[in-house]
Amino acid sequence: MQLVVAIIGAAHGLKGEVKLDIRTDSPAQRLAQGSILETSPAAAGPLTVRSVREYKGSVFVRFVEINDRTTAESMRGVQLVIESDEAEGEEEGAWYPHELRGLEALDPDGYELGIVEDLLVMPAQDLLVVRTAAGDLVQVPFVQEIVPEVDIDDHCVVIDPPHGLFEQDEQEQVEDGEQL
Repeated sequence: MQLVVAIIGAAHGLKGEVKLDIRTDSPAQRLAQGSILETSPAAAGPLTVRSVREYKGSVFVRFVEINDRTTAESMRGVQLVIESDEAEGEEEGAWYPHELRGLEALDPDGYELGIVEDLLVMPAQDLLVVRTAAGDLVQVPFVQEIVPEVDIDDHCVVIDPPHGLFEQDEQEQVEDGEQL
C-alpha cells in the first residue's frame, strides 16, 4: 500500500530547493539524506533526497534530480509516497485516510449524517469531511468529544456534532415540523 509522506510545494531559491507539506509522523526517518522516494504521478520520480533543512517550522528539501527553479516549480503538487506495511507502527486510535473514506457517519441515535469523504490533516487537529445527503460537505473536527467512535468493522463513525455543525439537517427537521 502506498502512503503519502509529503507533497511538494513552492520552489525556494534558484537551485531547485522545494518546500514540503509533511504528511508523516516521522519526517526525519522518511526524508533522510539519500532516501529514494516514489512519486504520484509516477512519471515525476523517483526522487533522491540530497539535503533537508528546517526553517521557521517549514521543511525544505533538495533532490538530486531537481537542479533549478524551473524544474522545482514544475514539481509543485507531486506527492512523495512510500510502500508501507499497514501494520507497521500501528497505534491505537489512529487511522489512515483510506480507512475512513466511505464510512457511514451516524449521530449518537443512529441517524445518518452522511458519508465520510476524506480526512484532512491540519496543524491544530484533523478534520473529517462528511458529505451529507443534500450533497453539502461538512468539516468535522476529528476529536474524541465530537467523534467518540470509529468502527471500521461496522463501516461507520459516530459523530456527536455541536449545535449548528450540520445546519442543513437541522433546517430540514424544522421544515418537516419537528421542533429542535
